[in-house]
Amino acid sequence: MEWRDHGILLSTRKHGETSAIIEVFTPSHGRHLGVVKAGTSRKLAPILQPGAQLDVTWRARLQDHIGTFTVEPLRSRSAIAISNRLALAGLNAVVAILRLVLPEREVMSEFYIVTEQLLDLLDRQDIWSLAYLKWEMRLLETLGYGLDLQSCAVTNKTNDLRYISPKSGRAVSAQGAGQWVDRLLPLPSVMLGNGDANKLDIINALRVTGFFIENHLCKDLGLESPPAARGRLLDLFEKS
Repeated sequence: MEWRDHGILLSTRKHGETSAIIEVFTPSHGRHLGVVKAGTSRKLAPILQPGAQLDVTWRARLQDHIGTFTVEPLRSRSAIAISNRLALAGLNAVVAILRLVLPEREVMSEFYIVTEQLLDLLDRQDIWSLAYLKWEMRLLETLGYGLDLQSCAVTNKTNDLRYISPKSGRAVSAQGAGQWVDRLLPLPSVMLGNGDANKLDIINALRVTGFFIENHLCKDLGLESPPAARGRLLDLFEKS
């Protein structure tokens, strides 16, 4: 068995004396693991950093074997991340979430493209927080937990949408909320594509996506919570 692809390096861990097991998110083969021989060597270790863009070739005798990777660097994102705390926190959050929630070897080509585009914006701190919010919304959608914000779950009307149902993820209007208003989540205008996408709106929106990641996605996967790296990123957003 053999295939060639490119992808985003999610993690590296030592395997034996000199090898490493890497985890790569690829457009055509999903999240995939494999052994890199001499992966801890002086030549390869600097290349195998989280977020790196790699050209990979995977080989194995059988499809269900872990197999081996040969890798070639396409571009590194570590220099950008190291030079900026928010960029580093963002990179760490993205790769940690992908490792935690993506099913192994399931192809998600469109979501891969969105993820690569997000990481390529790490040096654009003026727009990165909004891009990250849109990425989390796309993550939920891709994994079957998408938020339906087109119309009110109660009245079916499309105007004056103010809340989100914590159970269904559907929008609720001010009229439709009624006596249940205290049990609903707020719907920041930025999630509807309205307003100026100011800092407070983005932070409030990330609290909403975080609720669904933790209480729906992670719960269904048997996980206690999202990775700590996401919490650290949100803390930096609030302080920046």
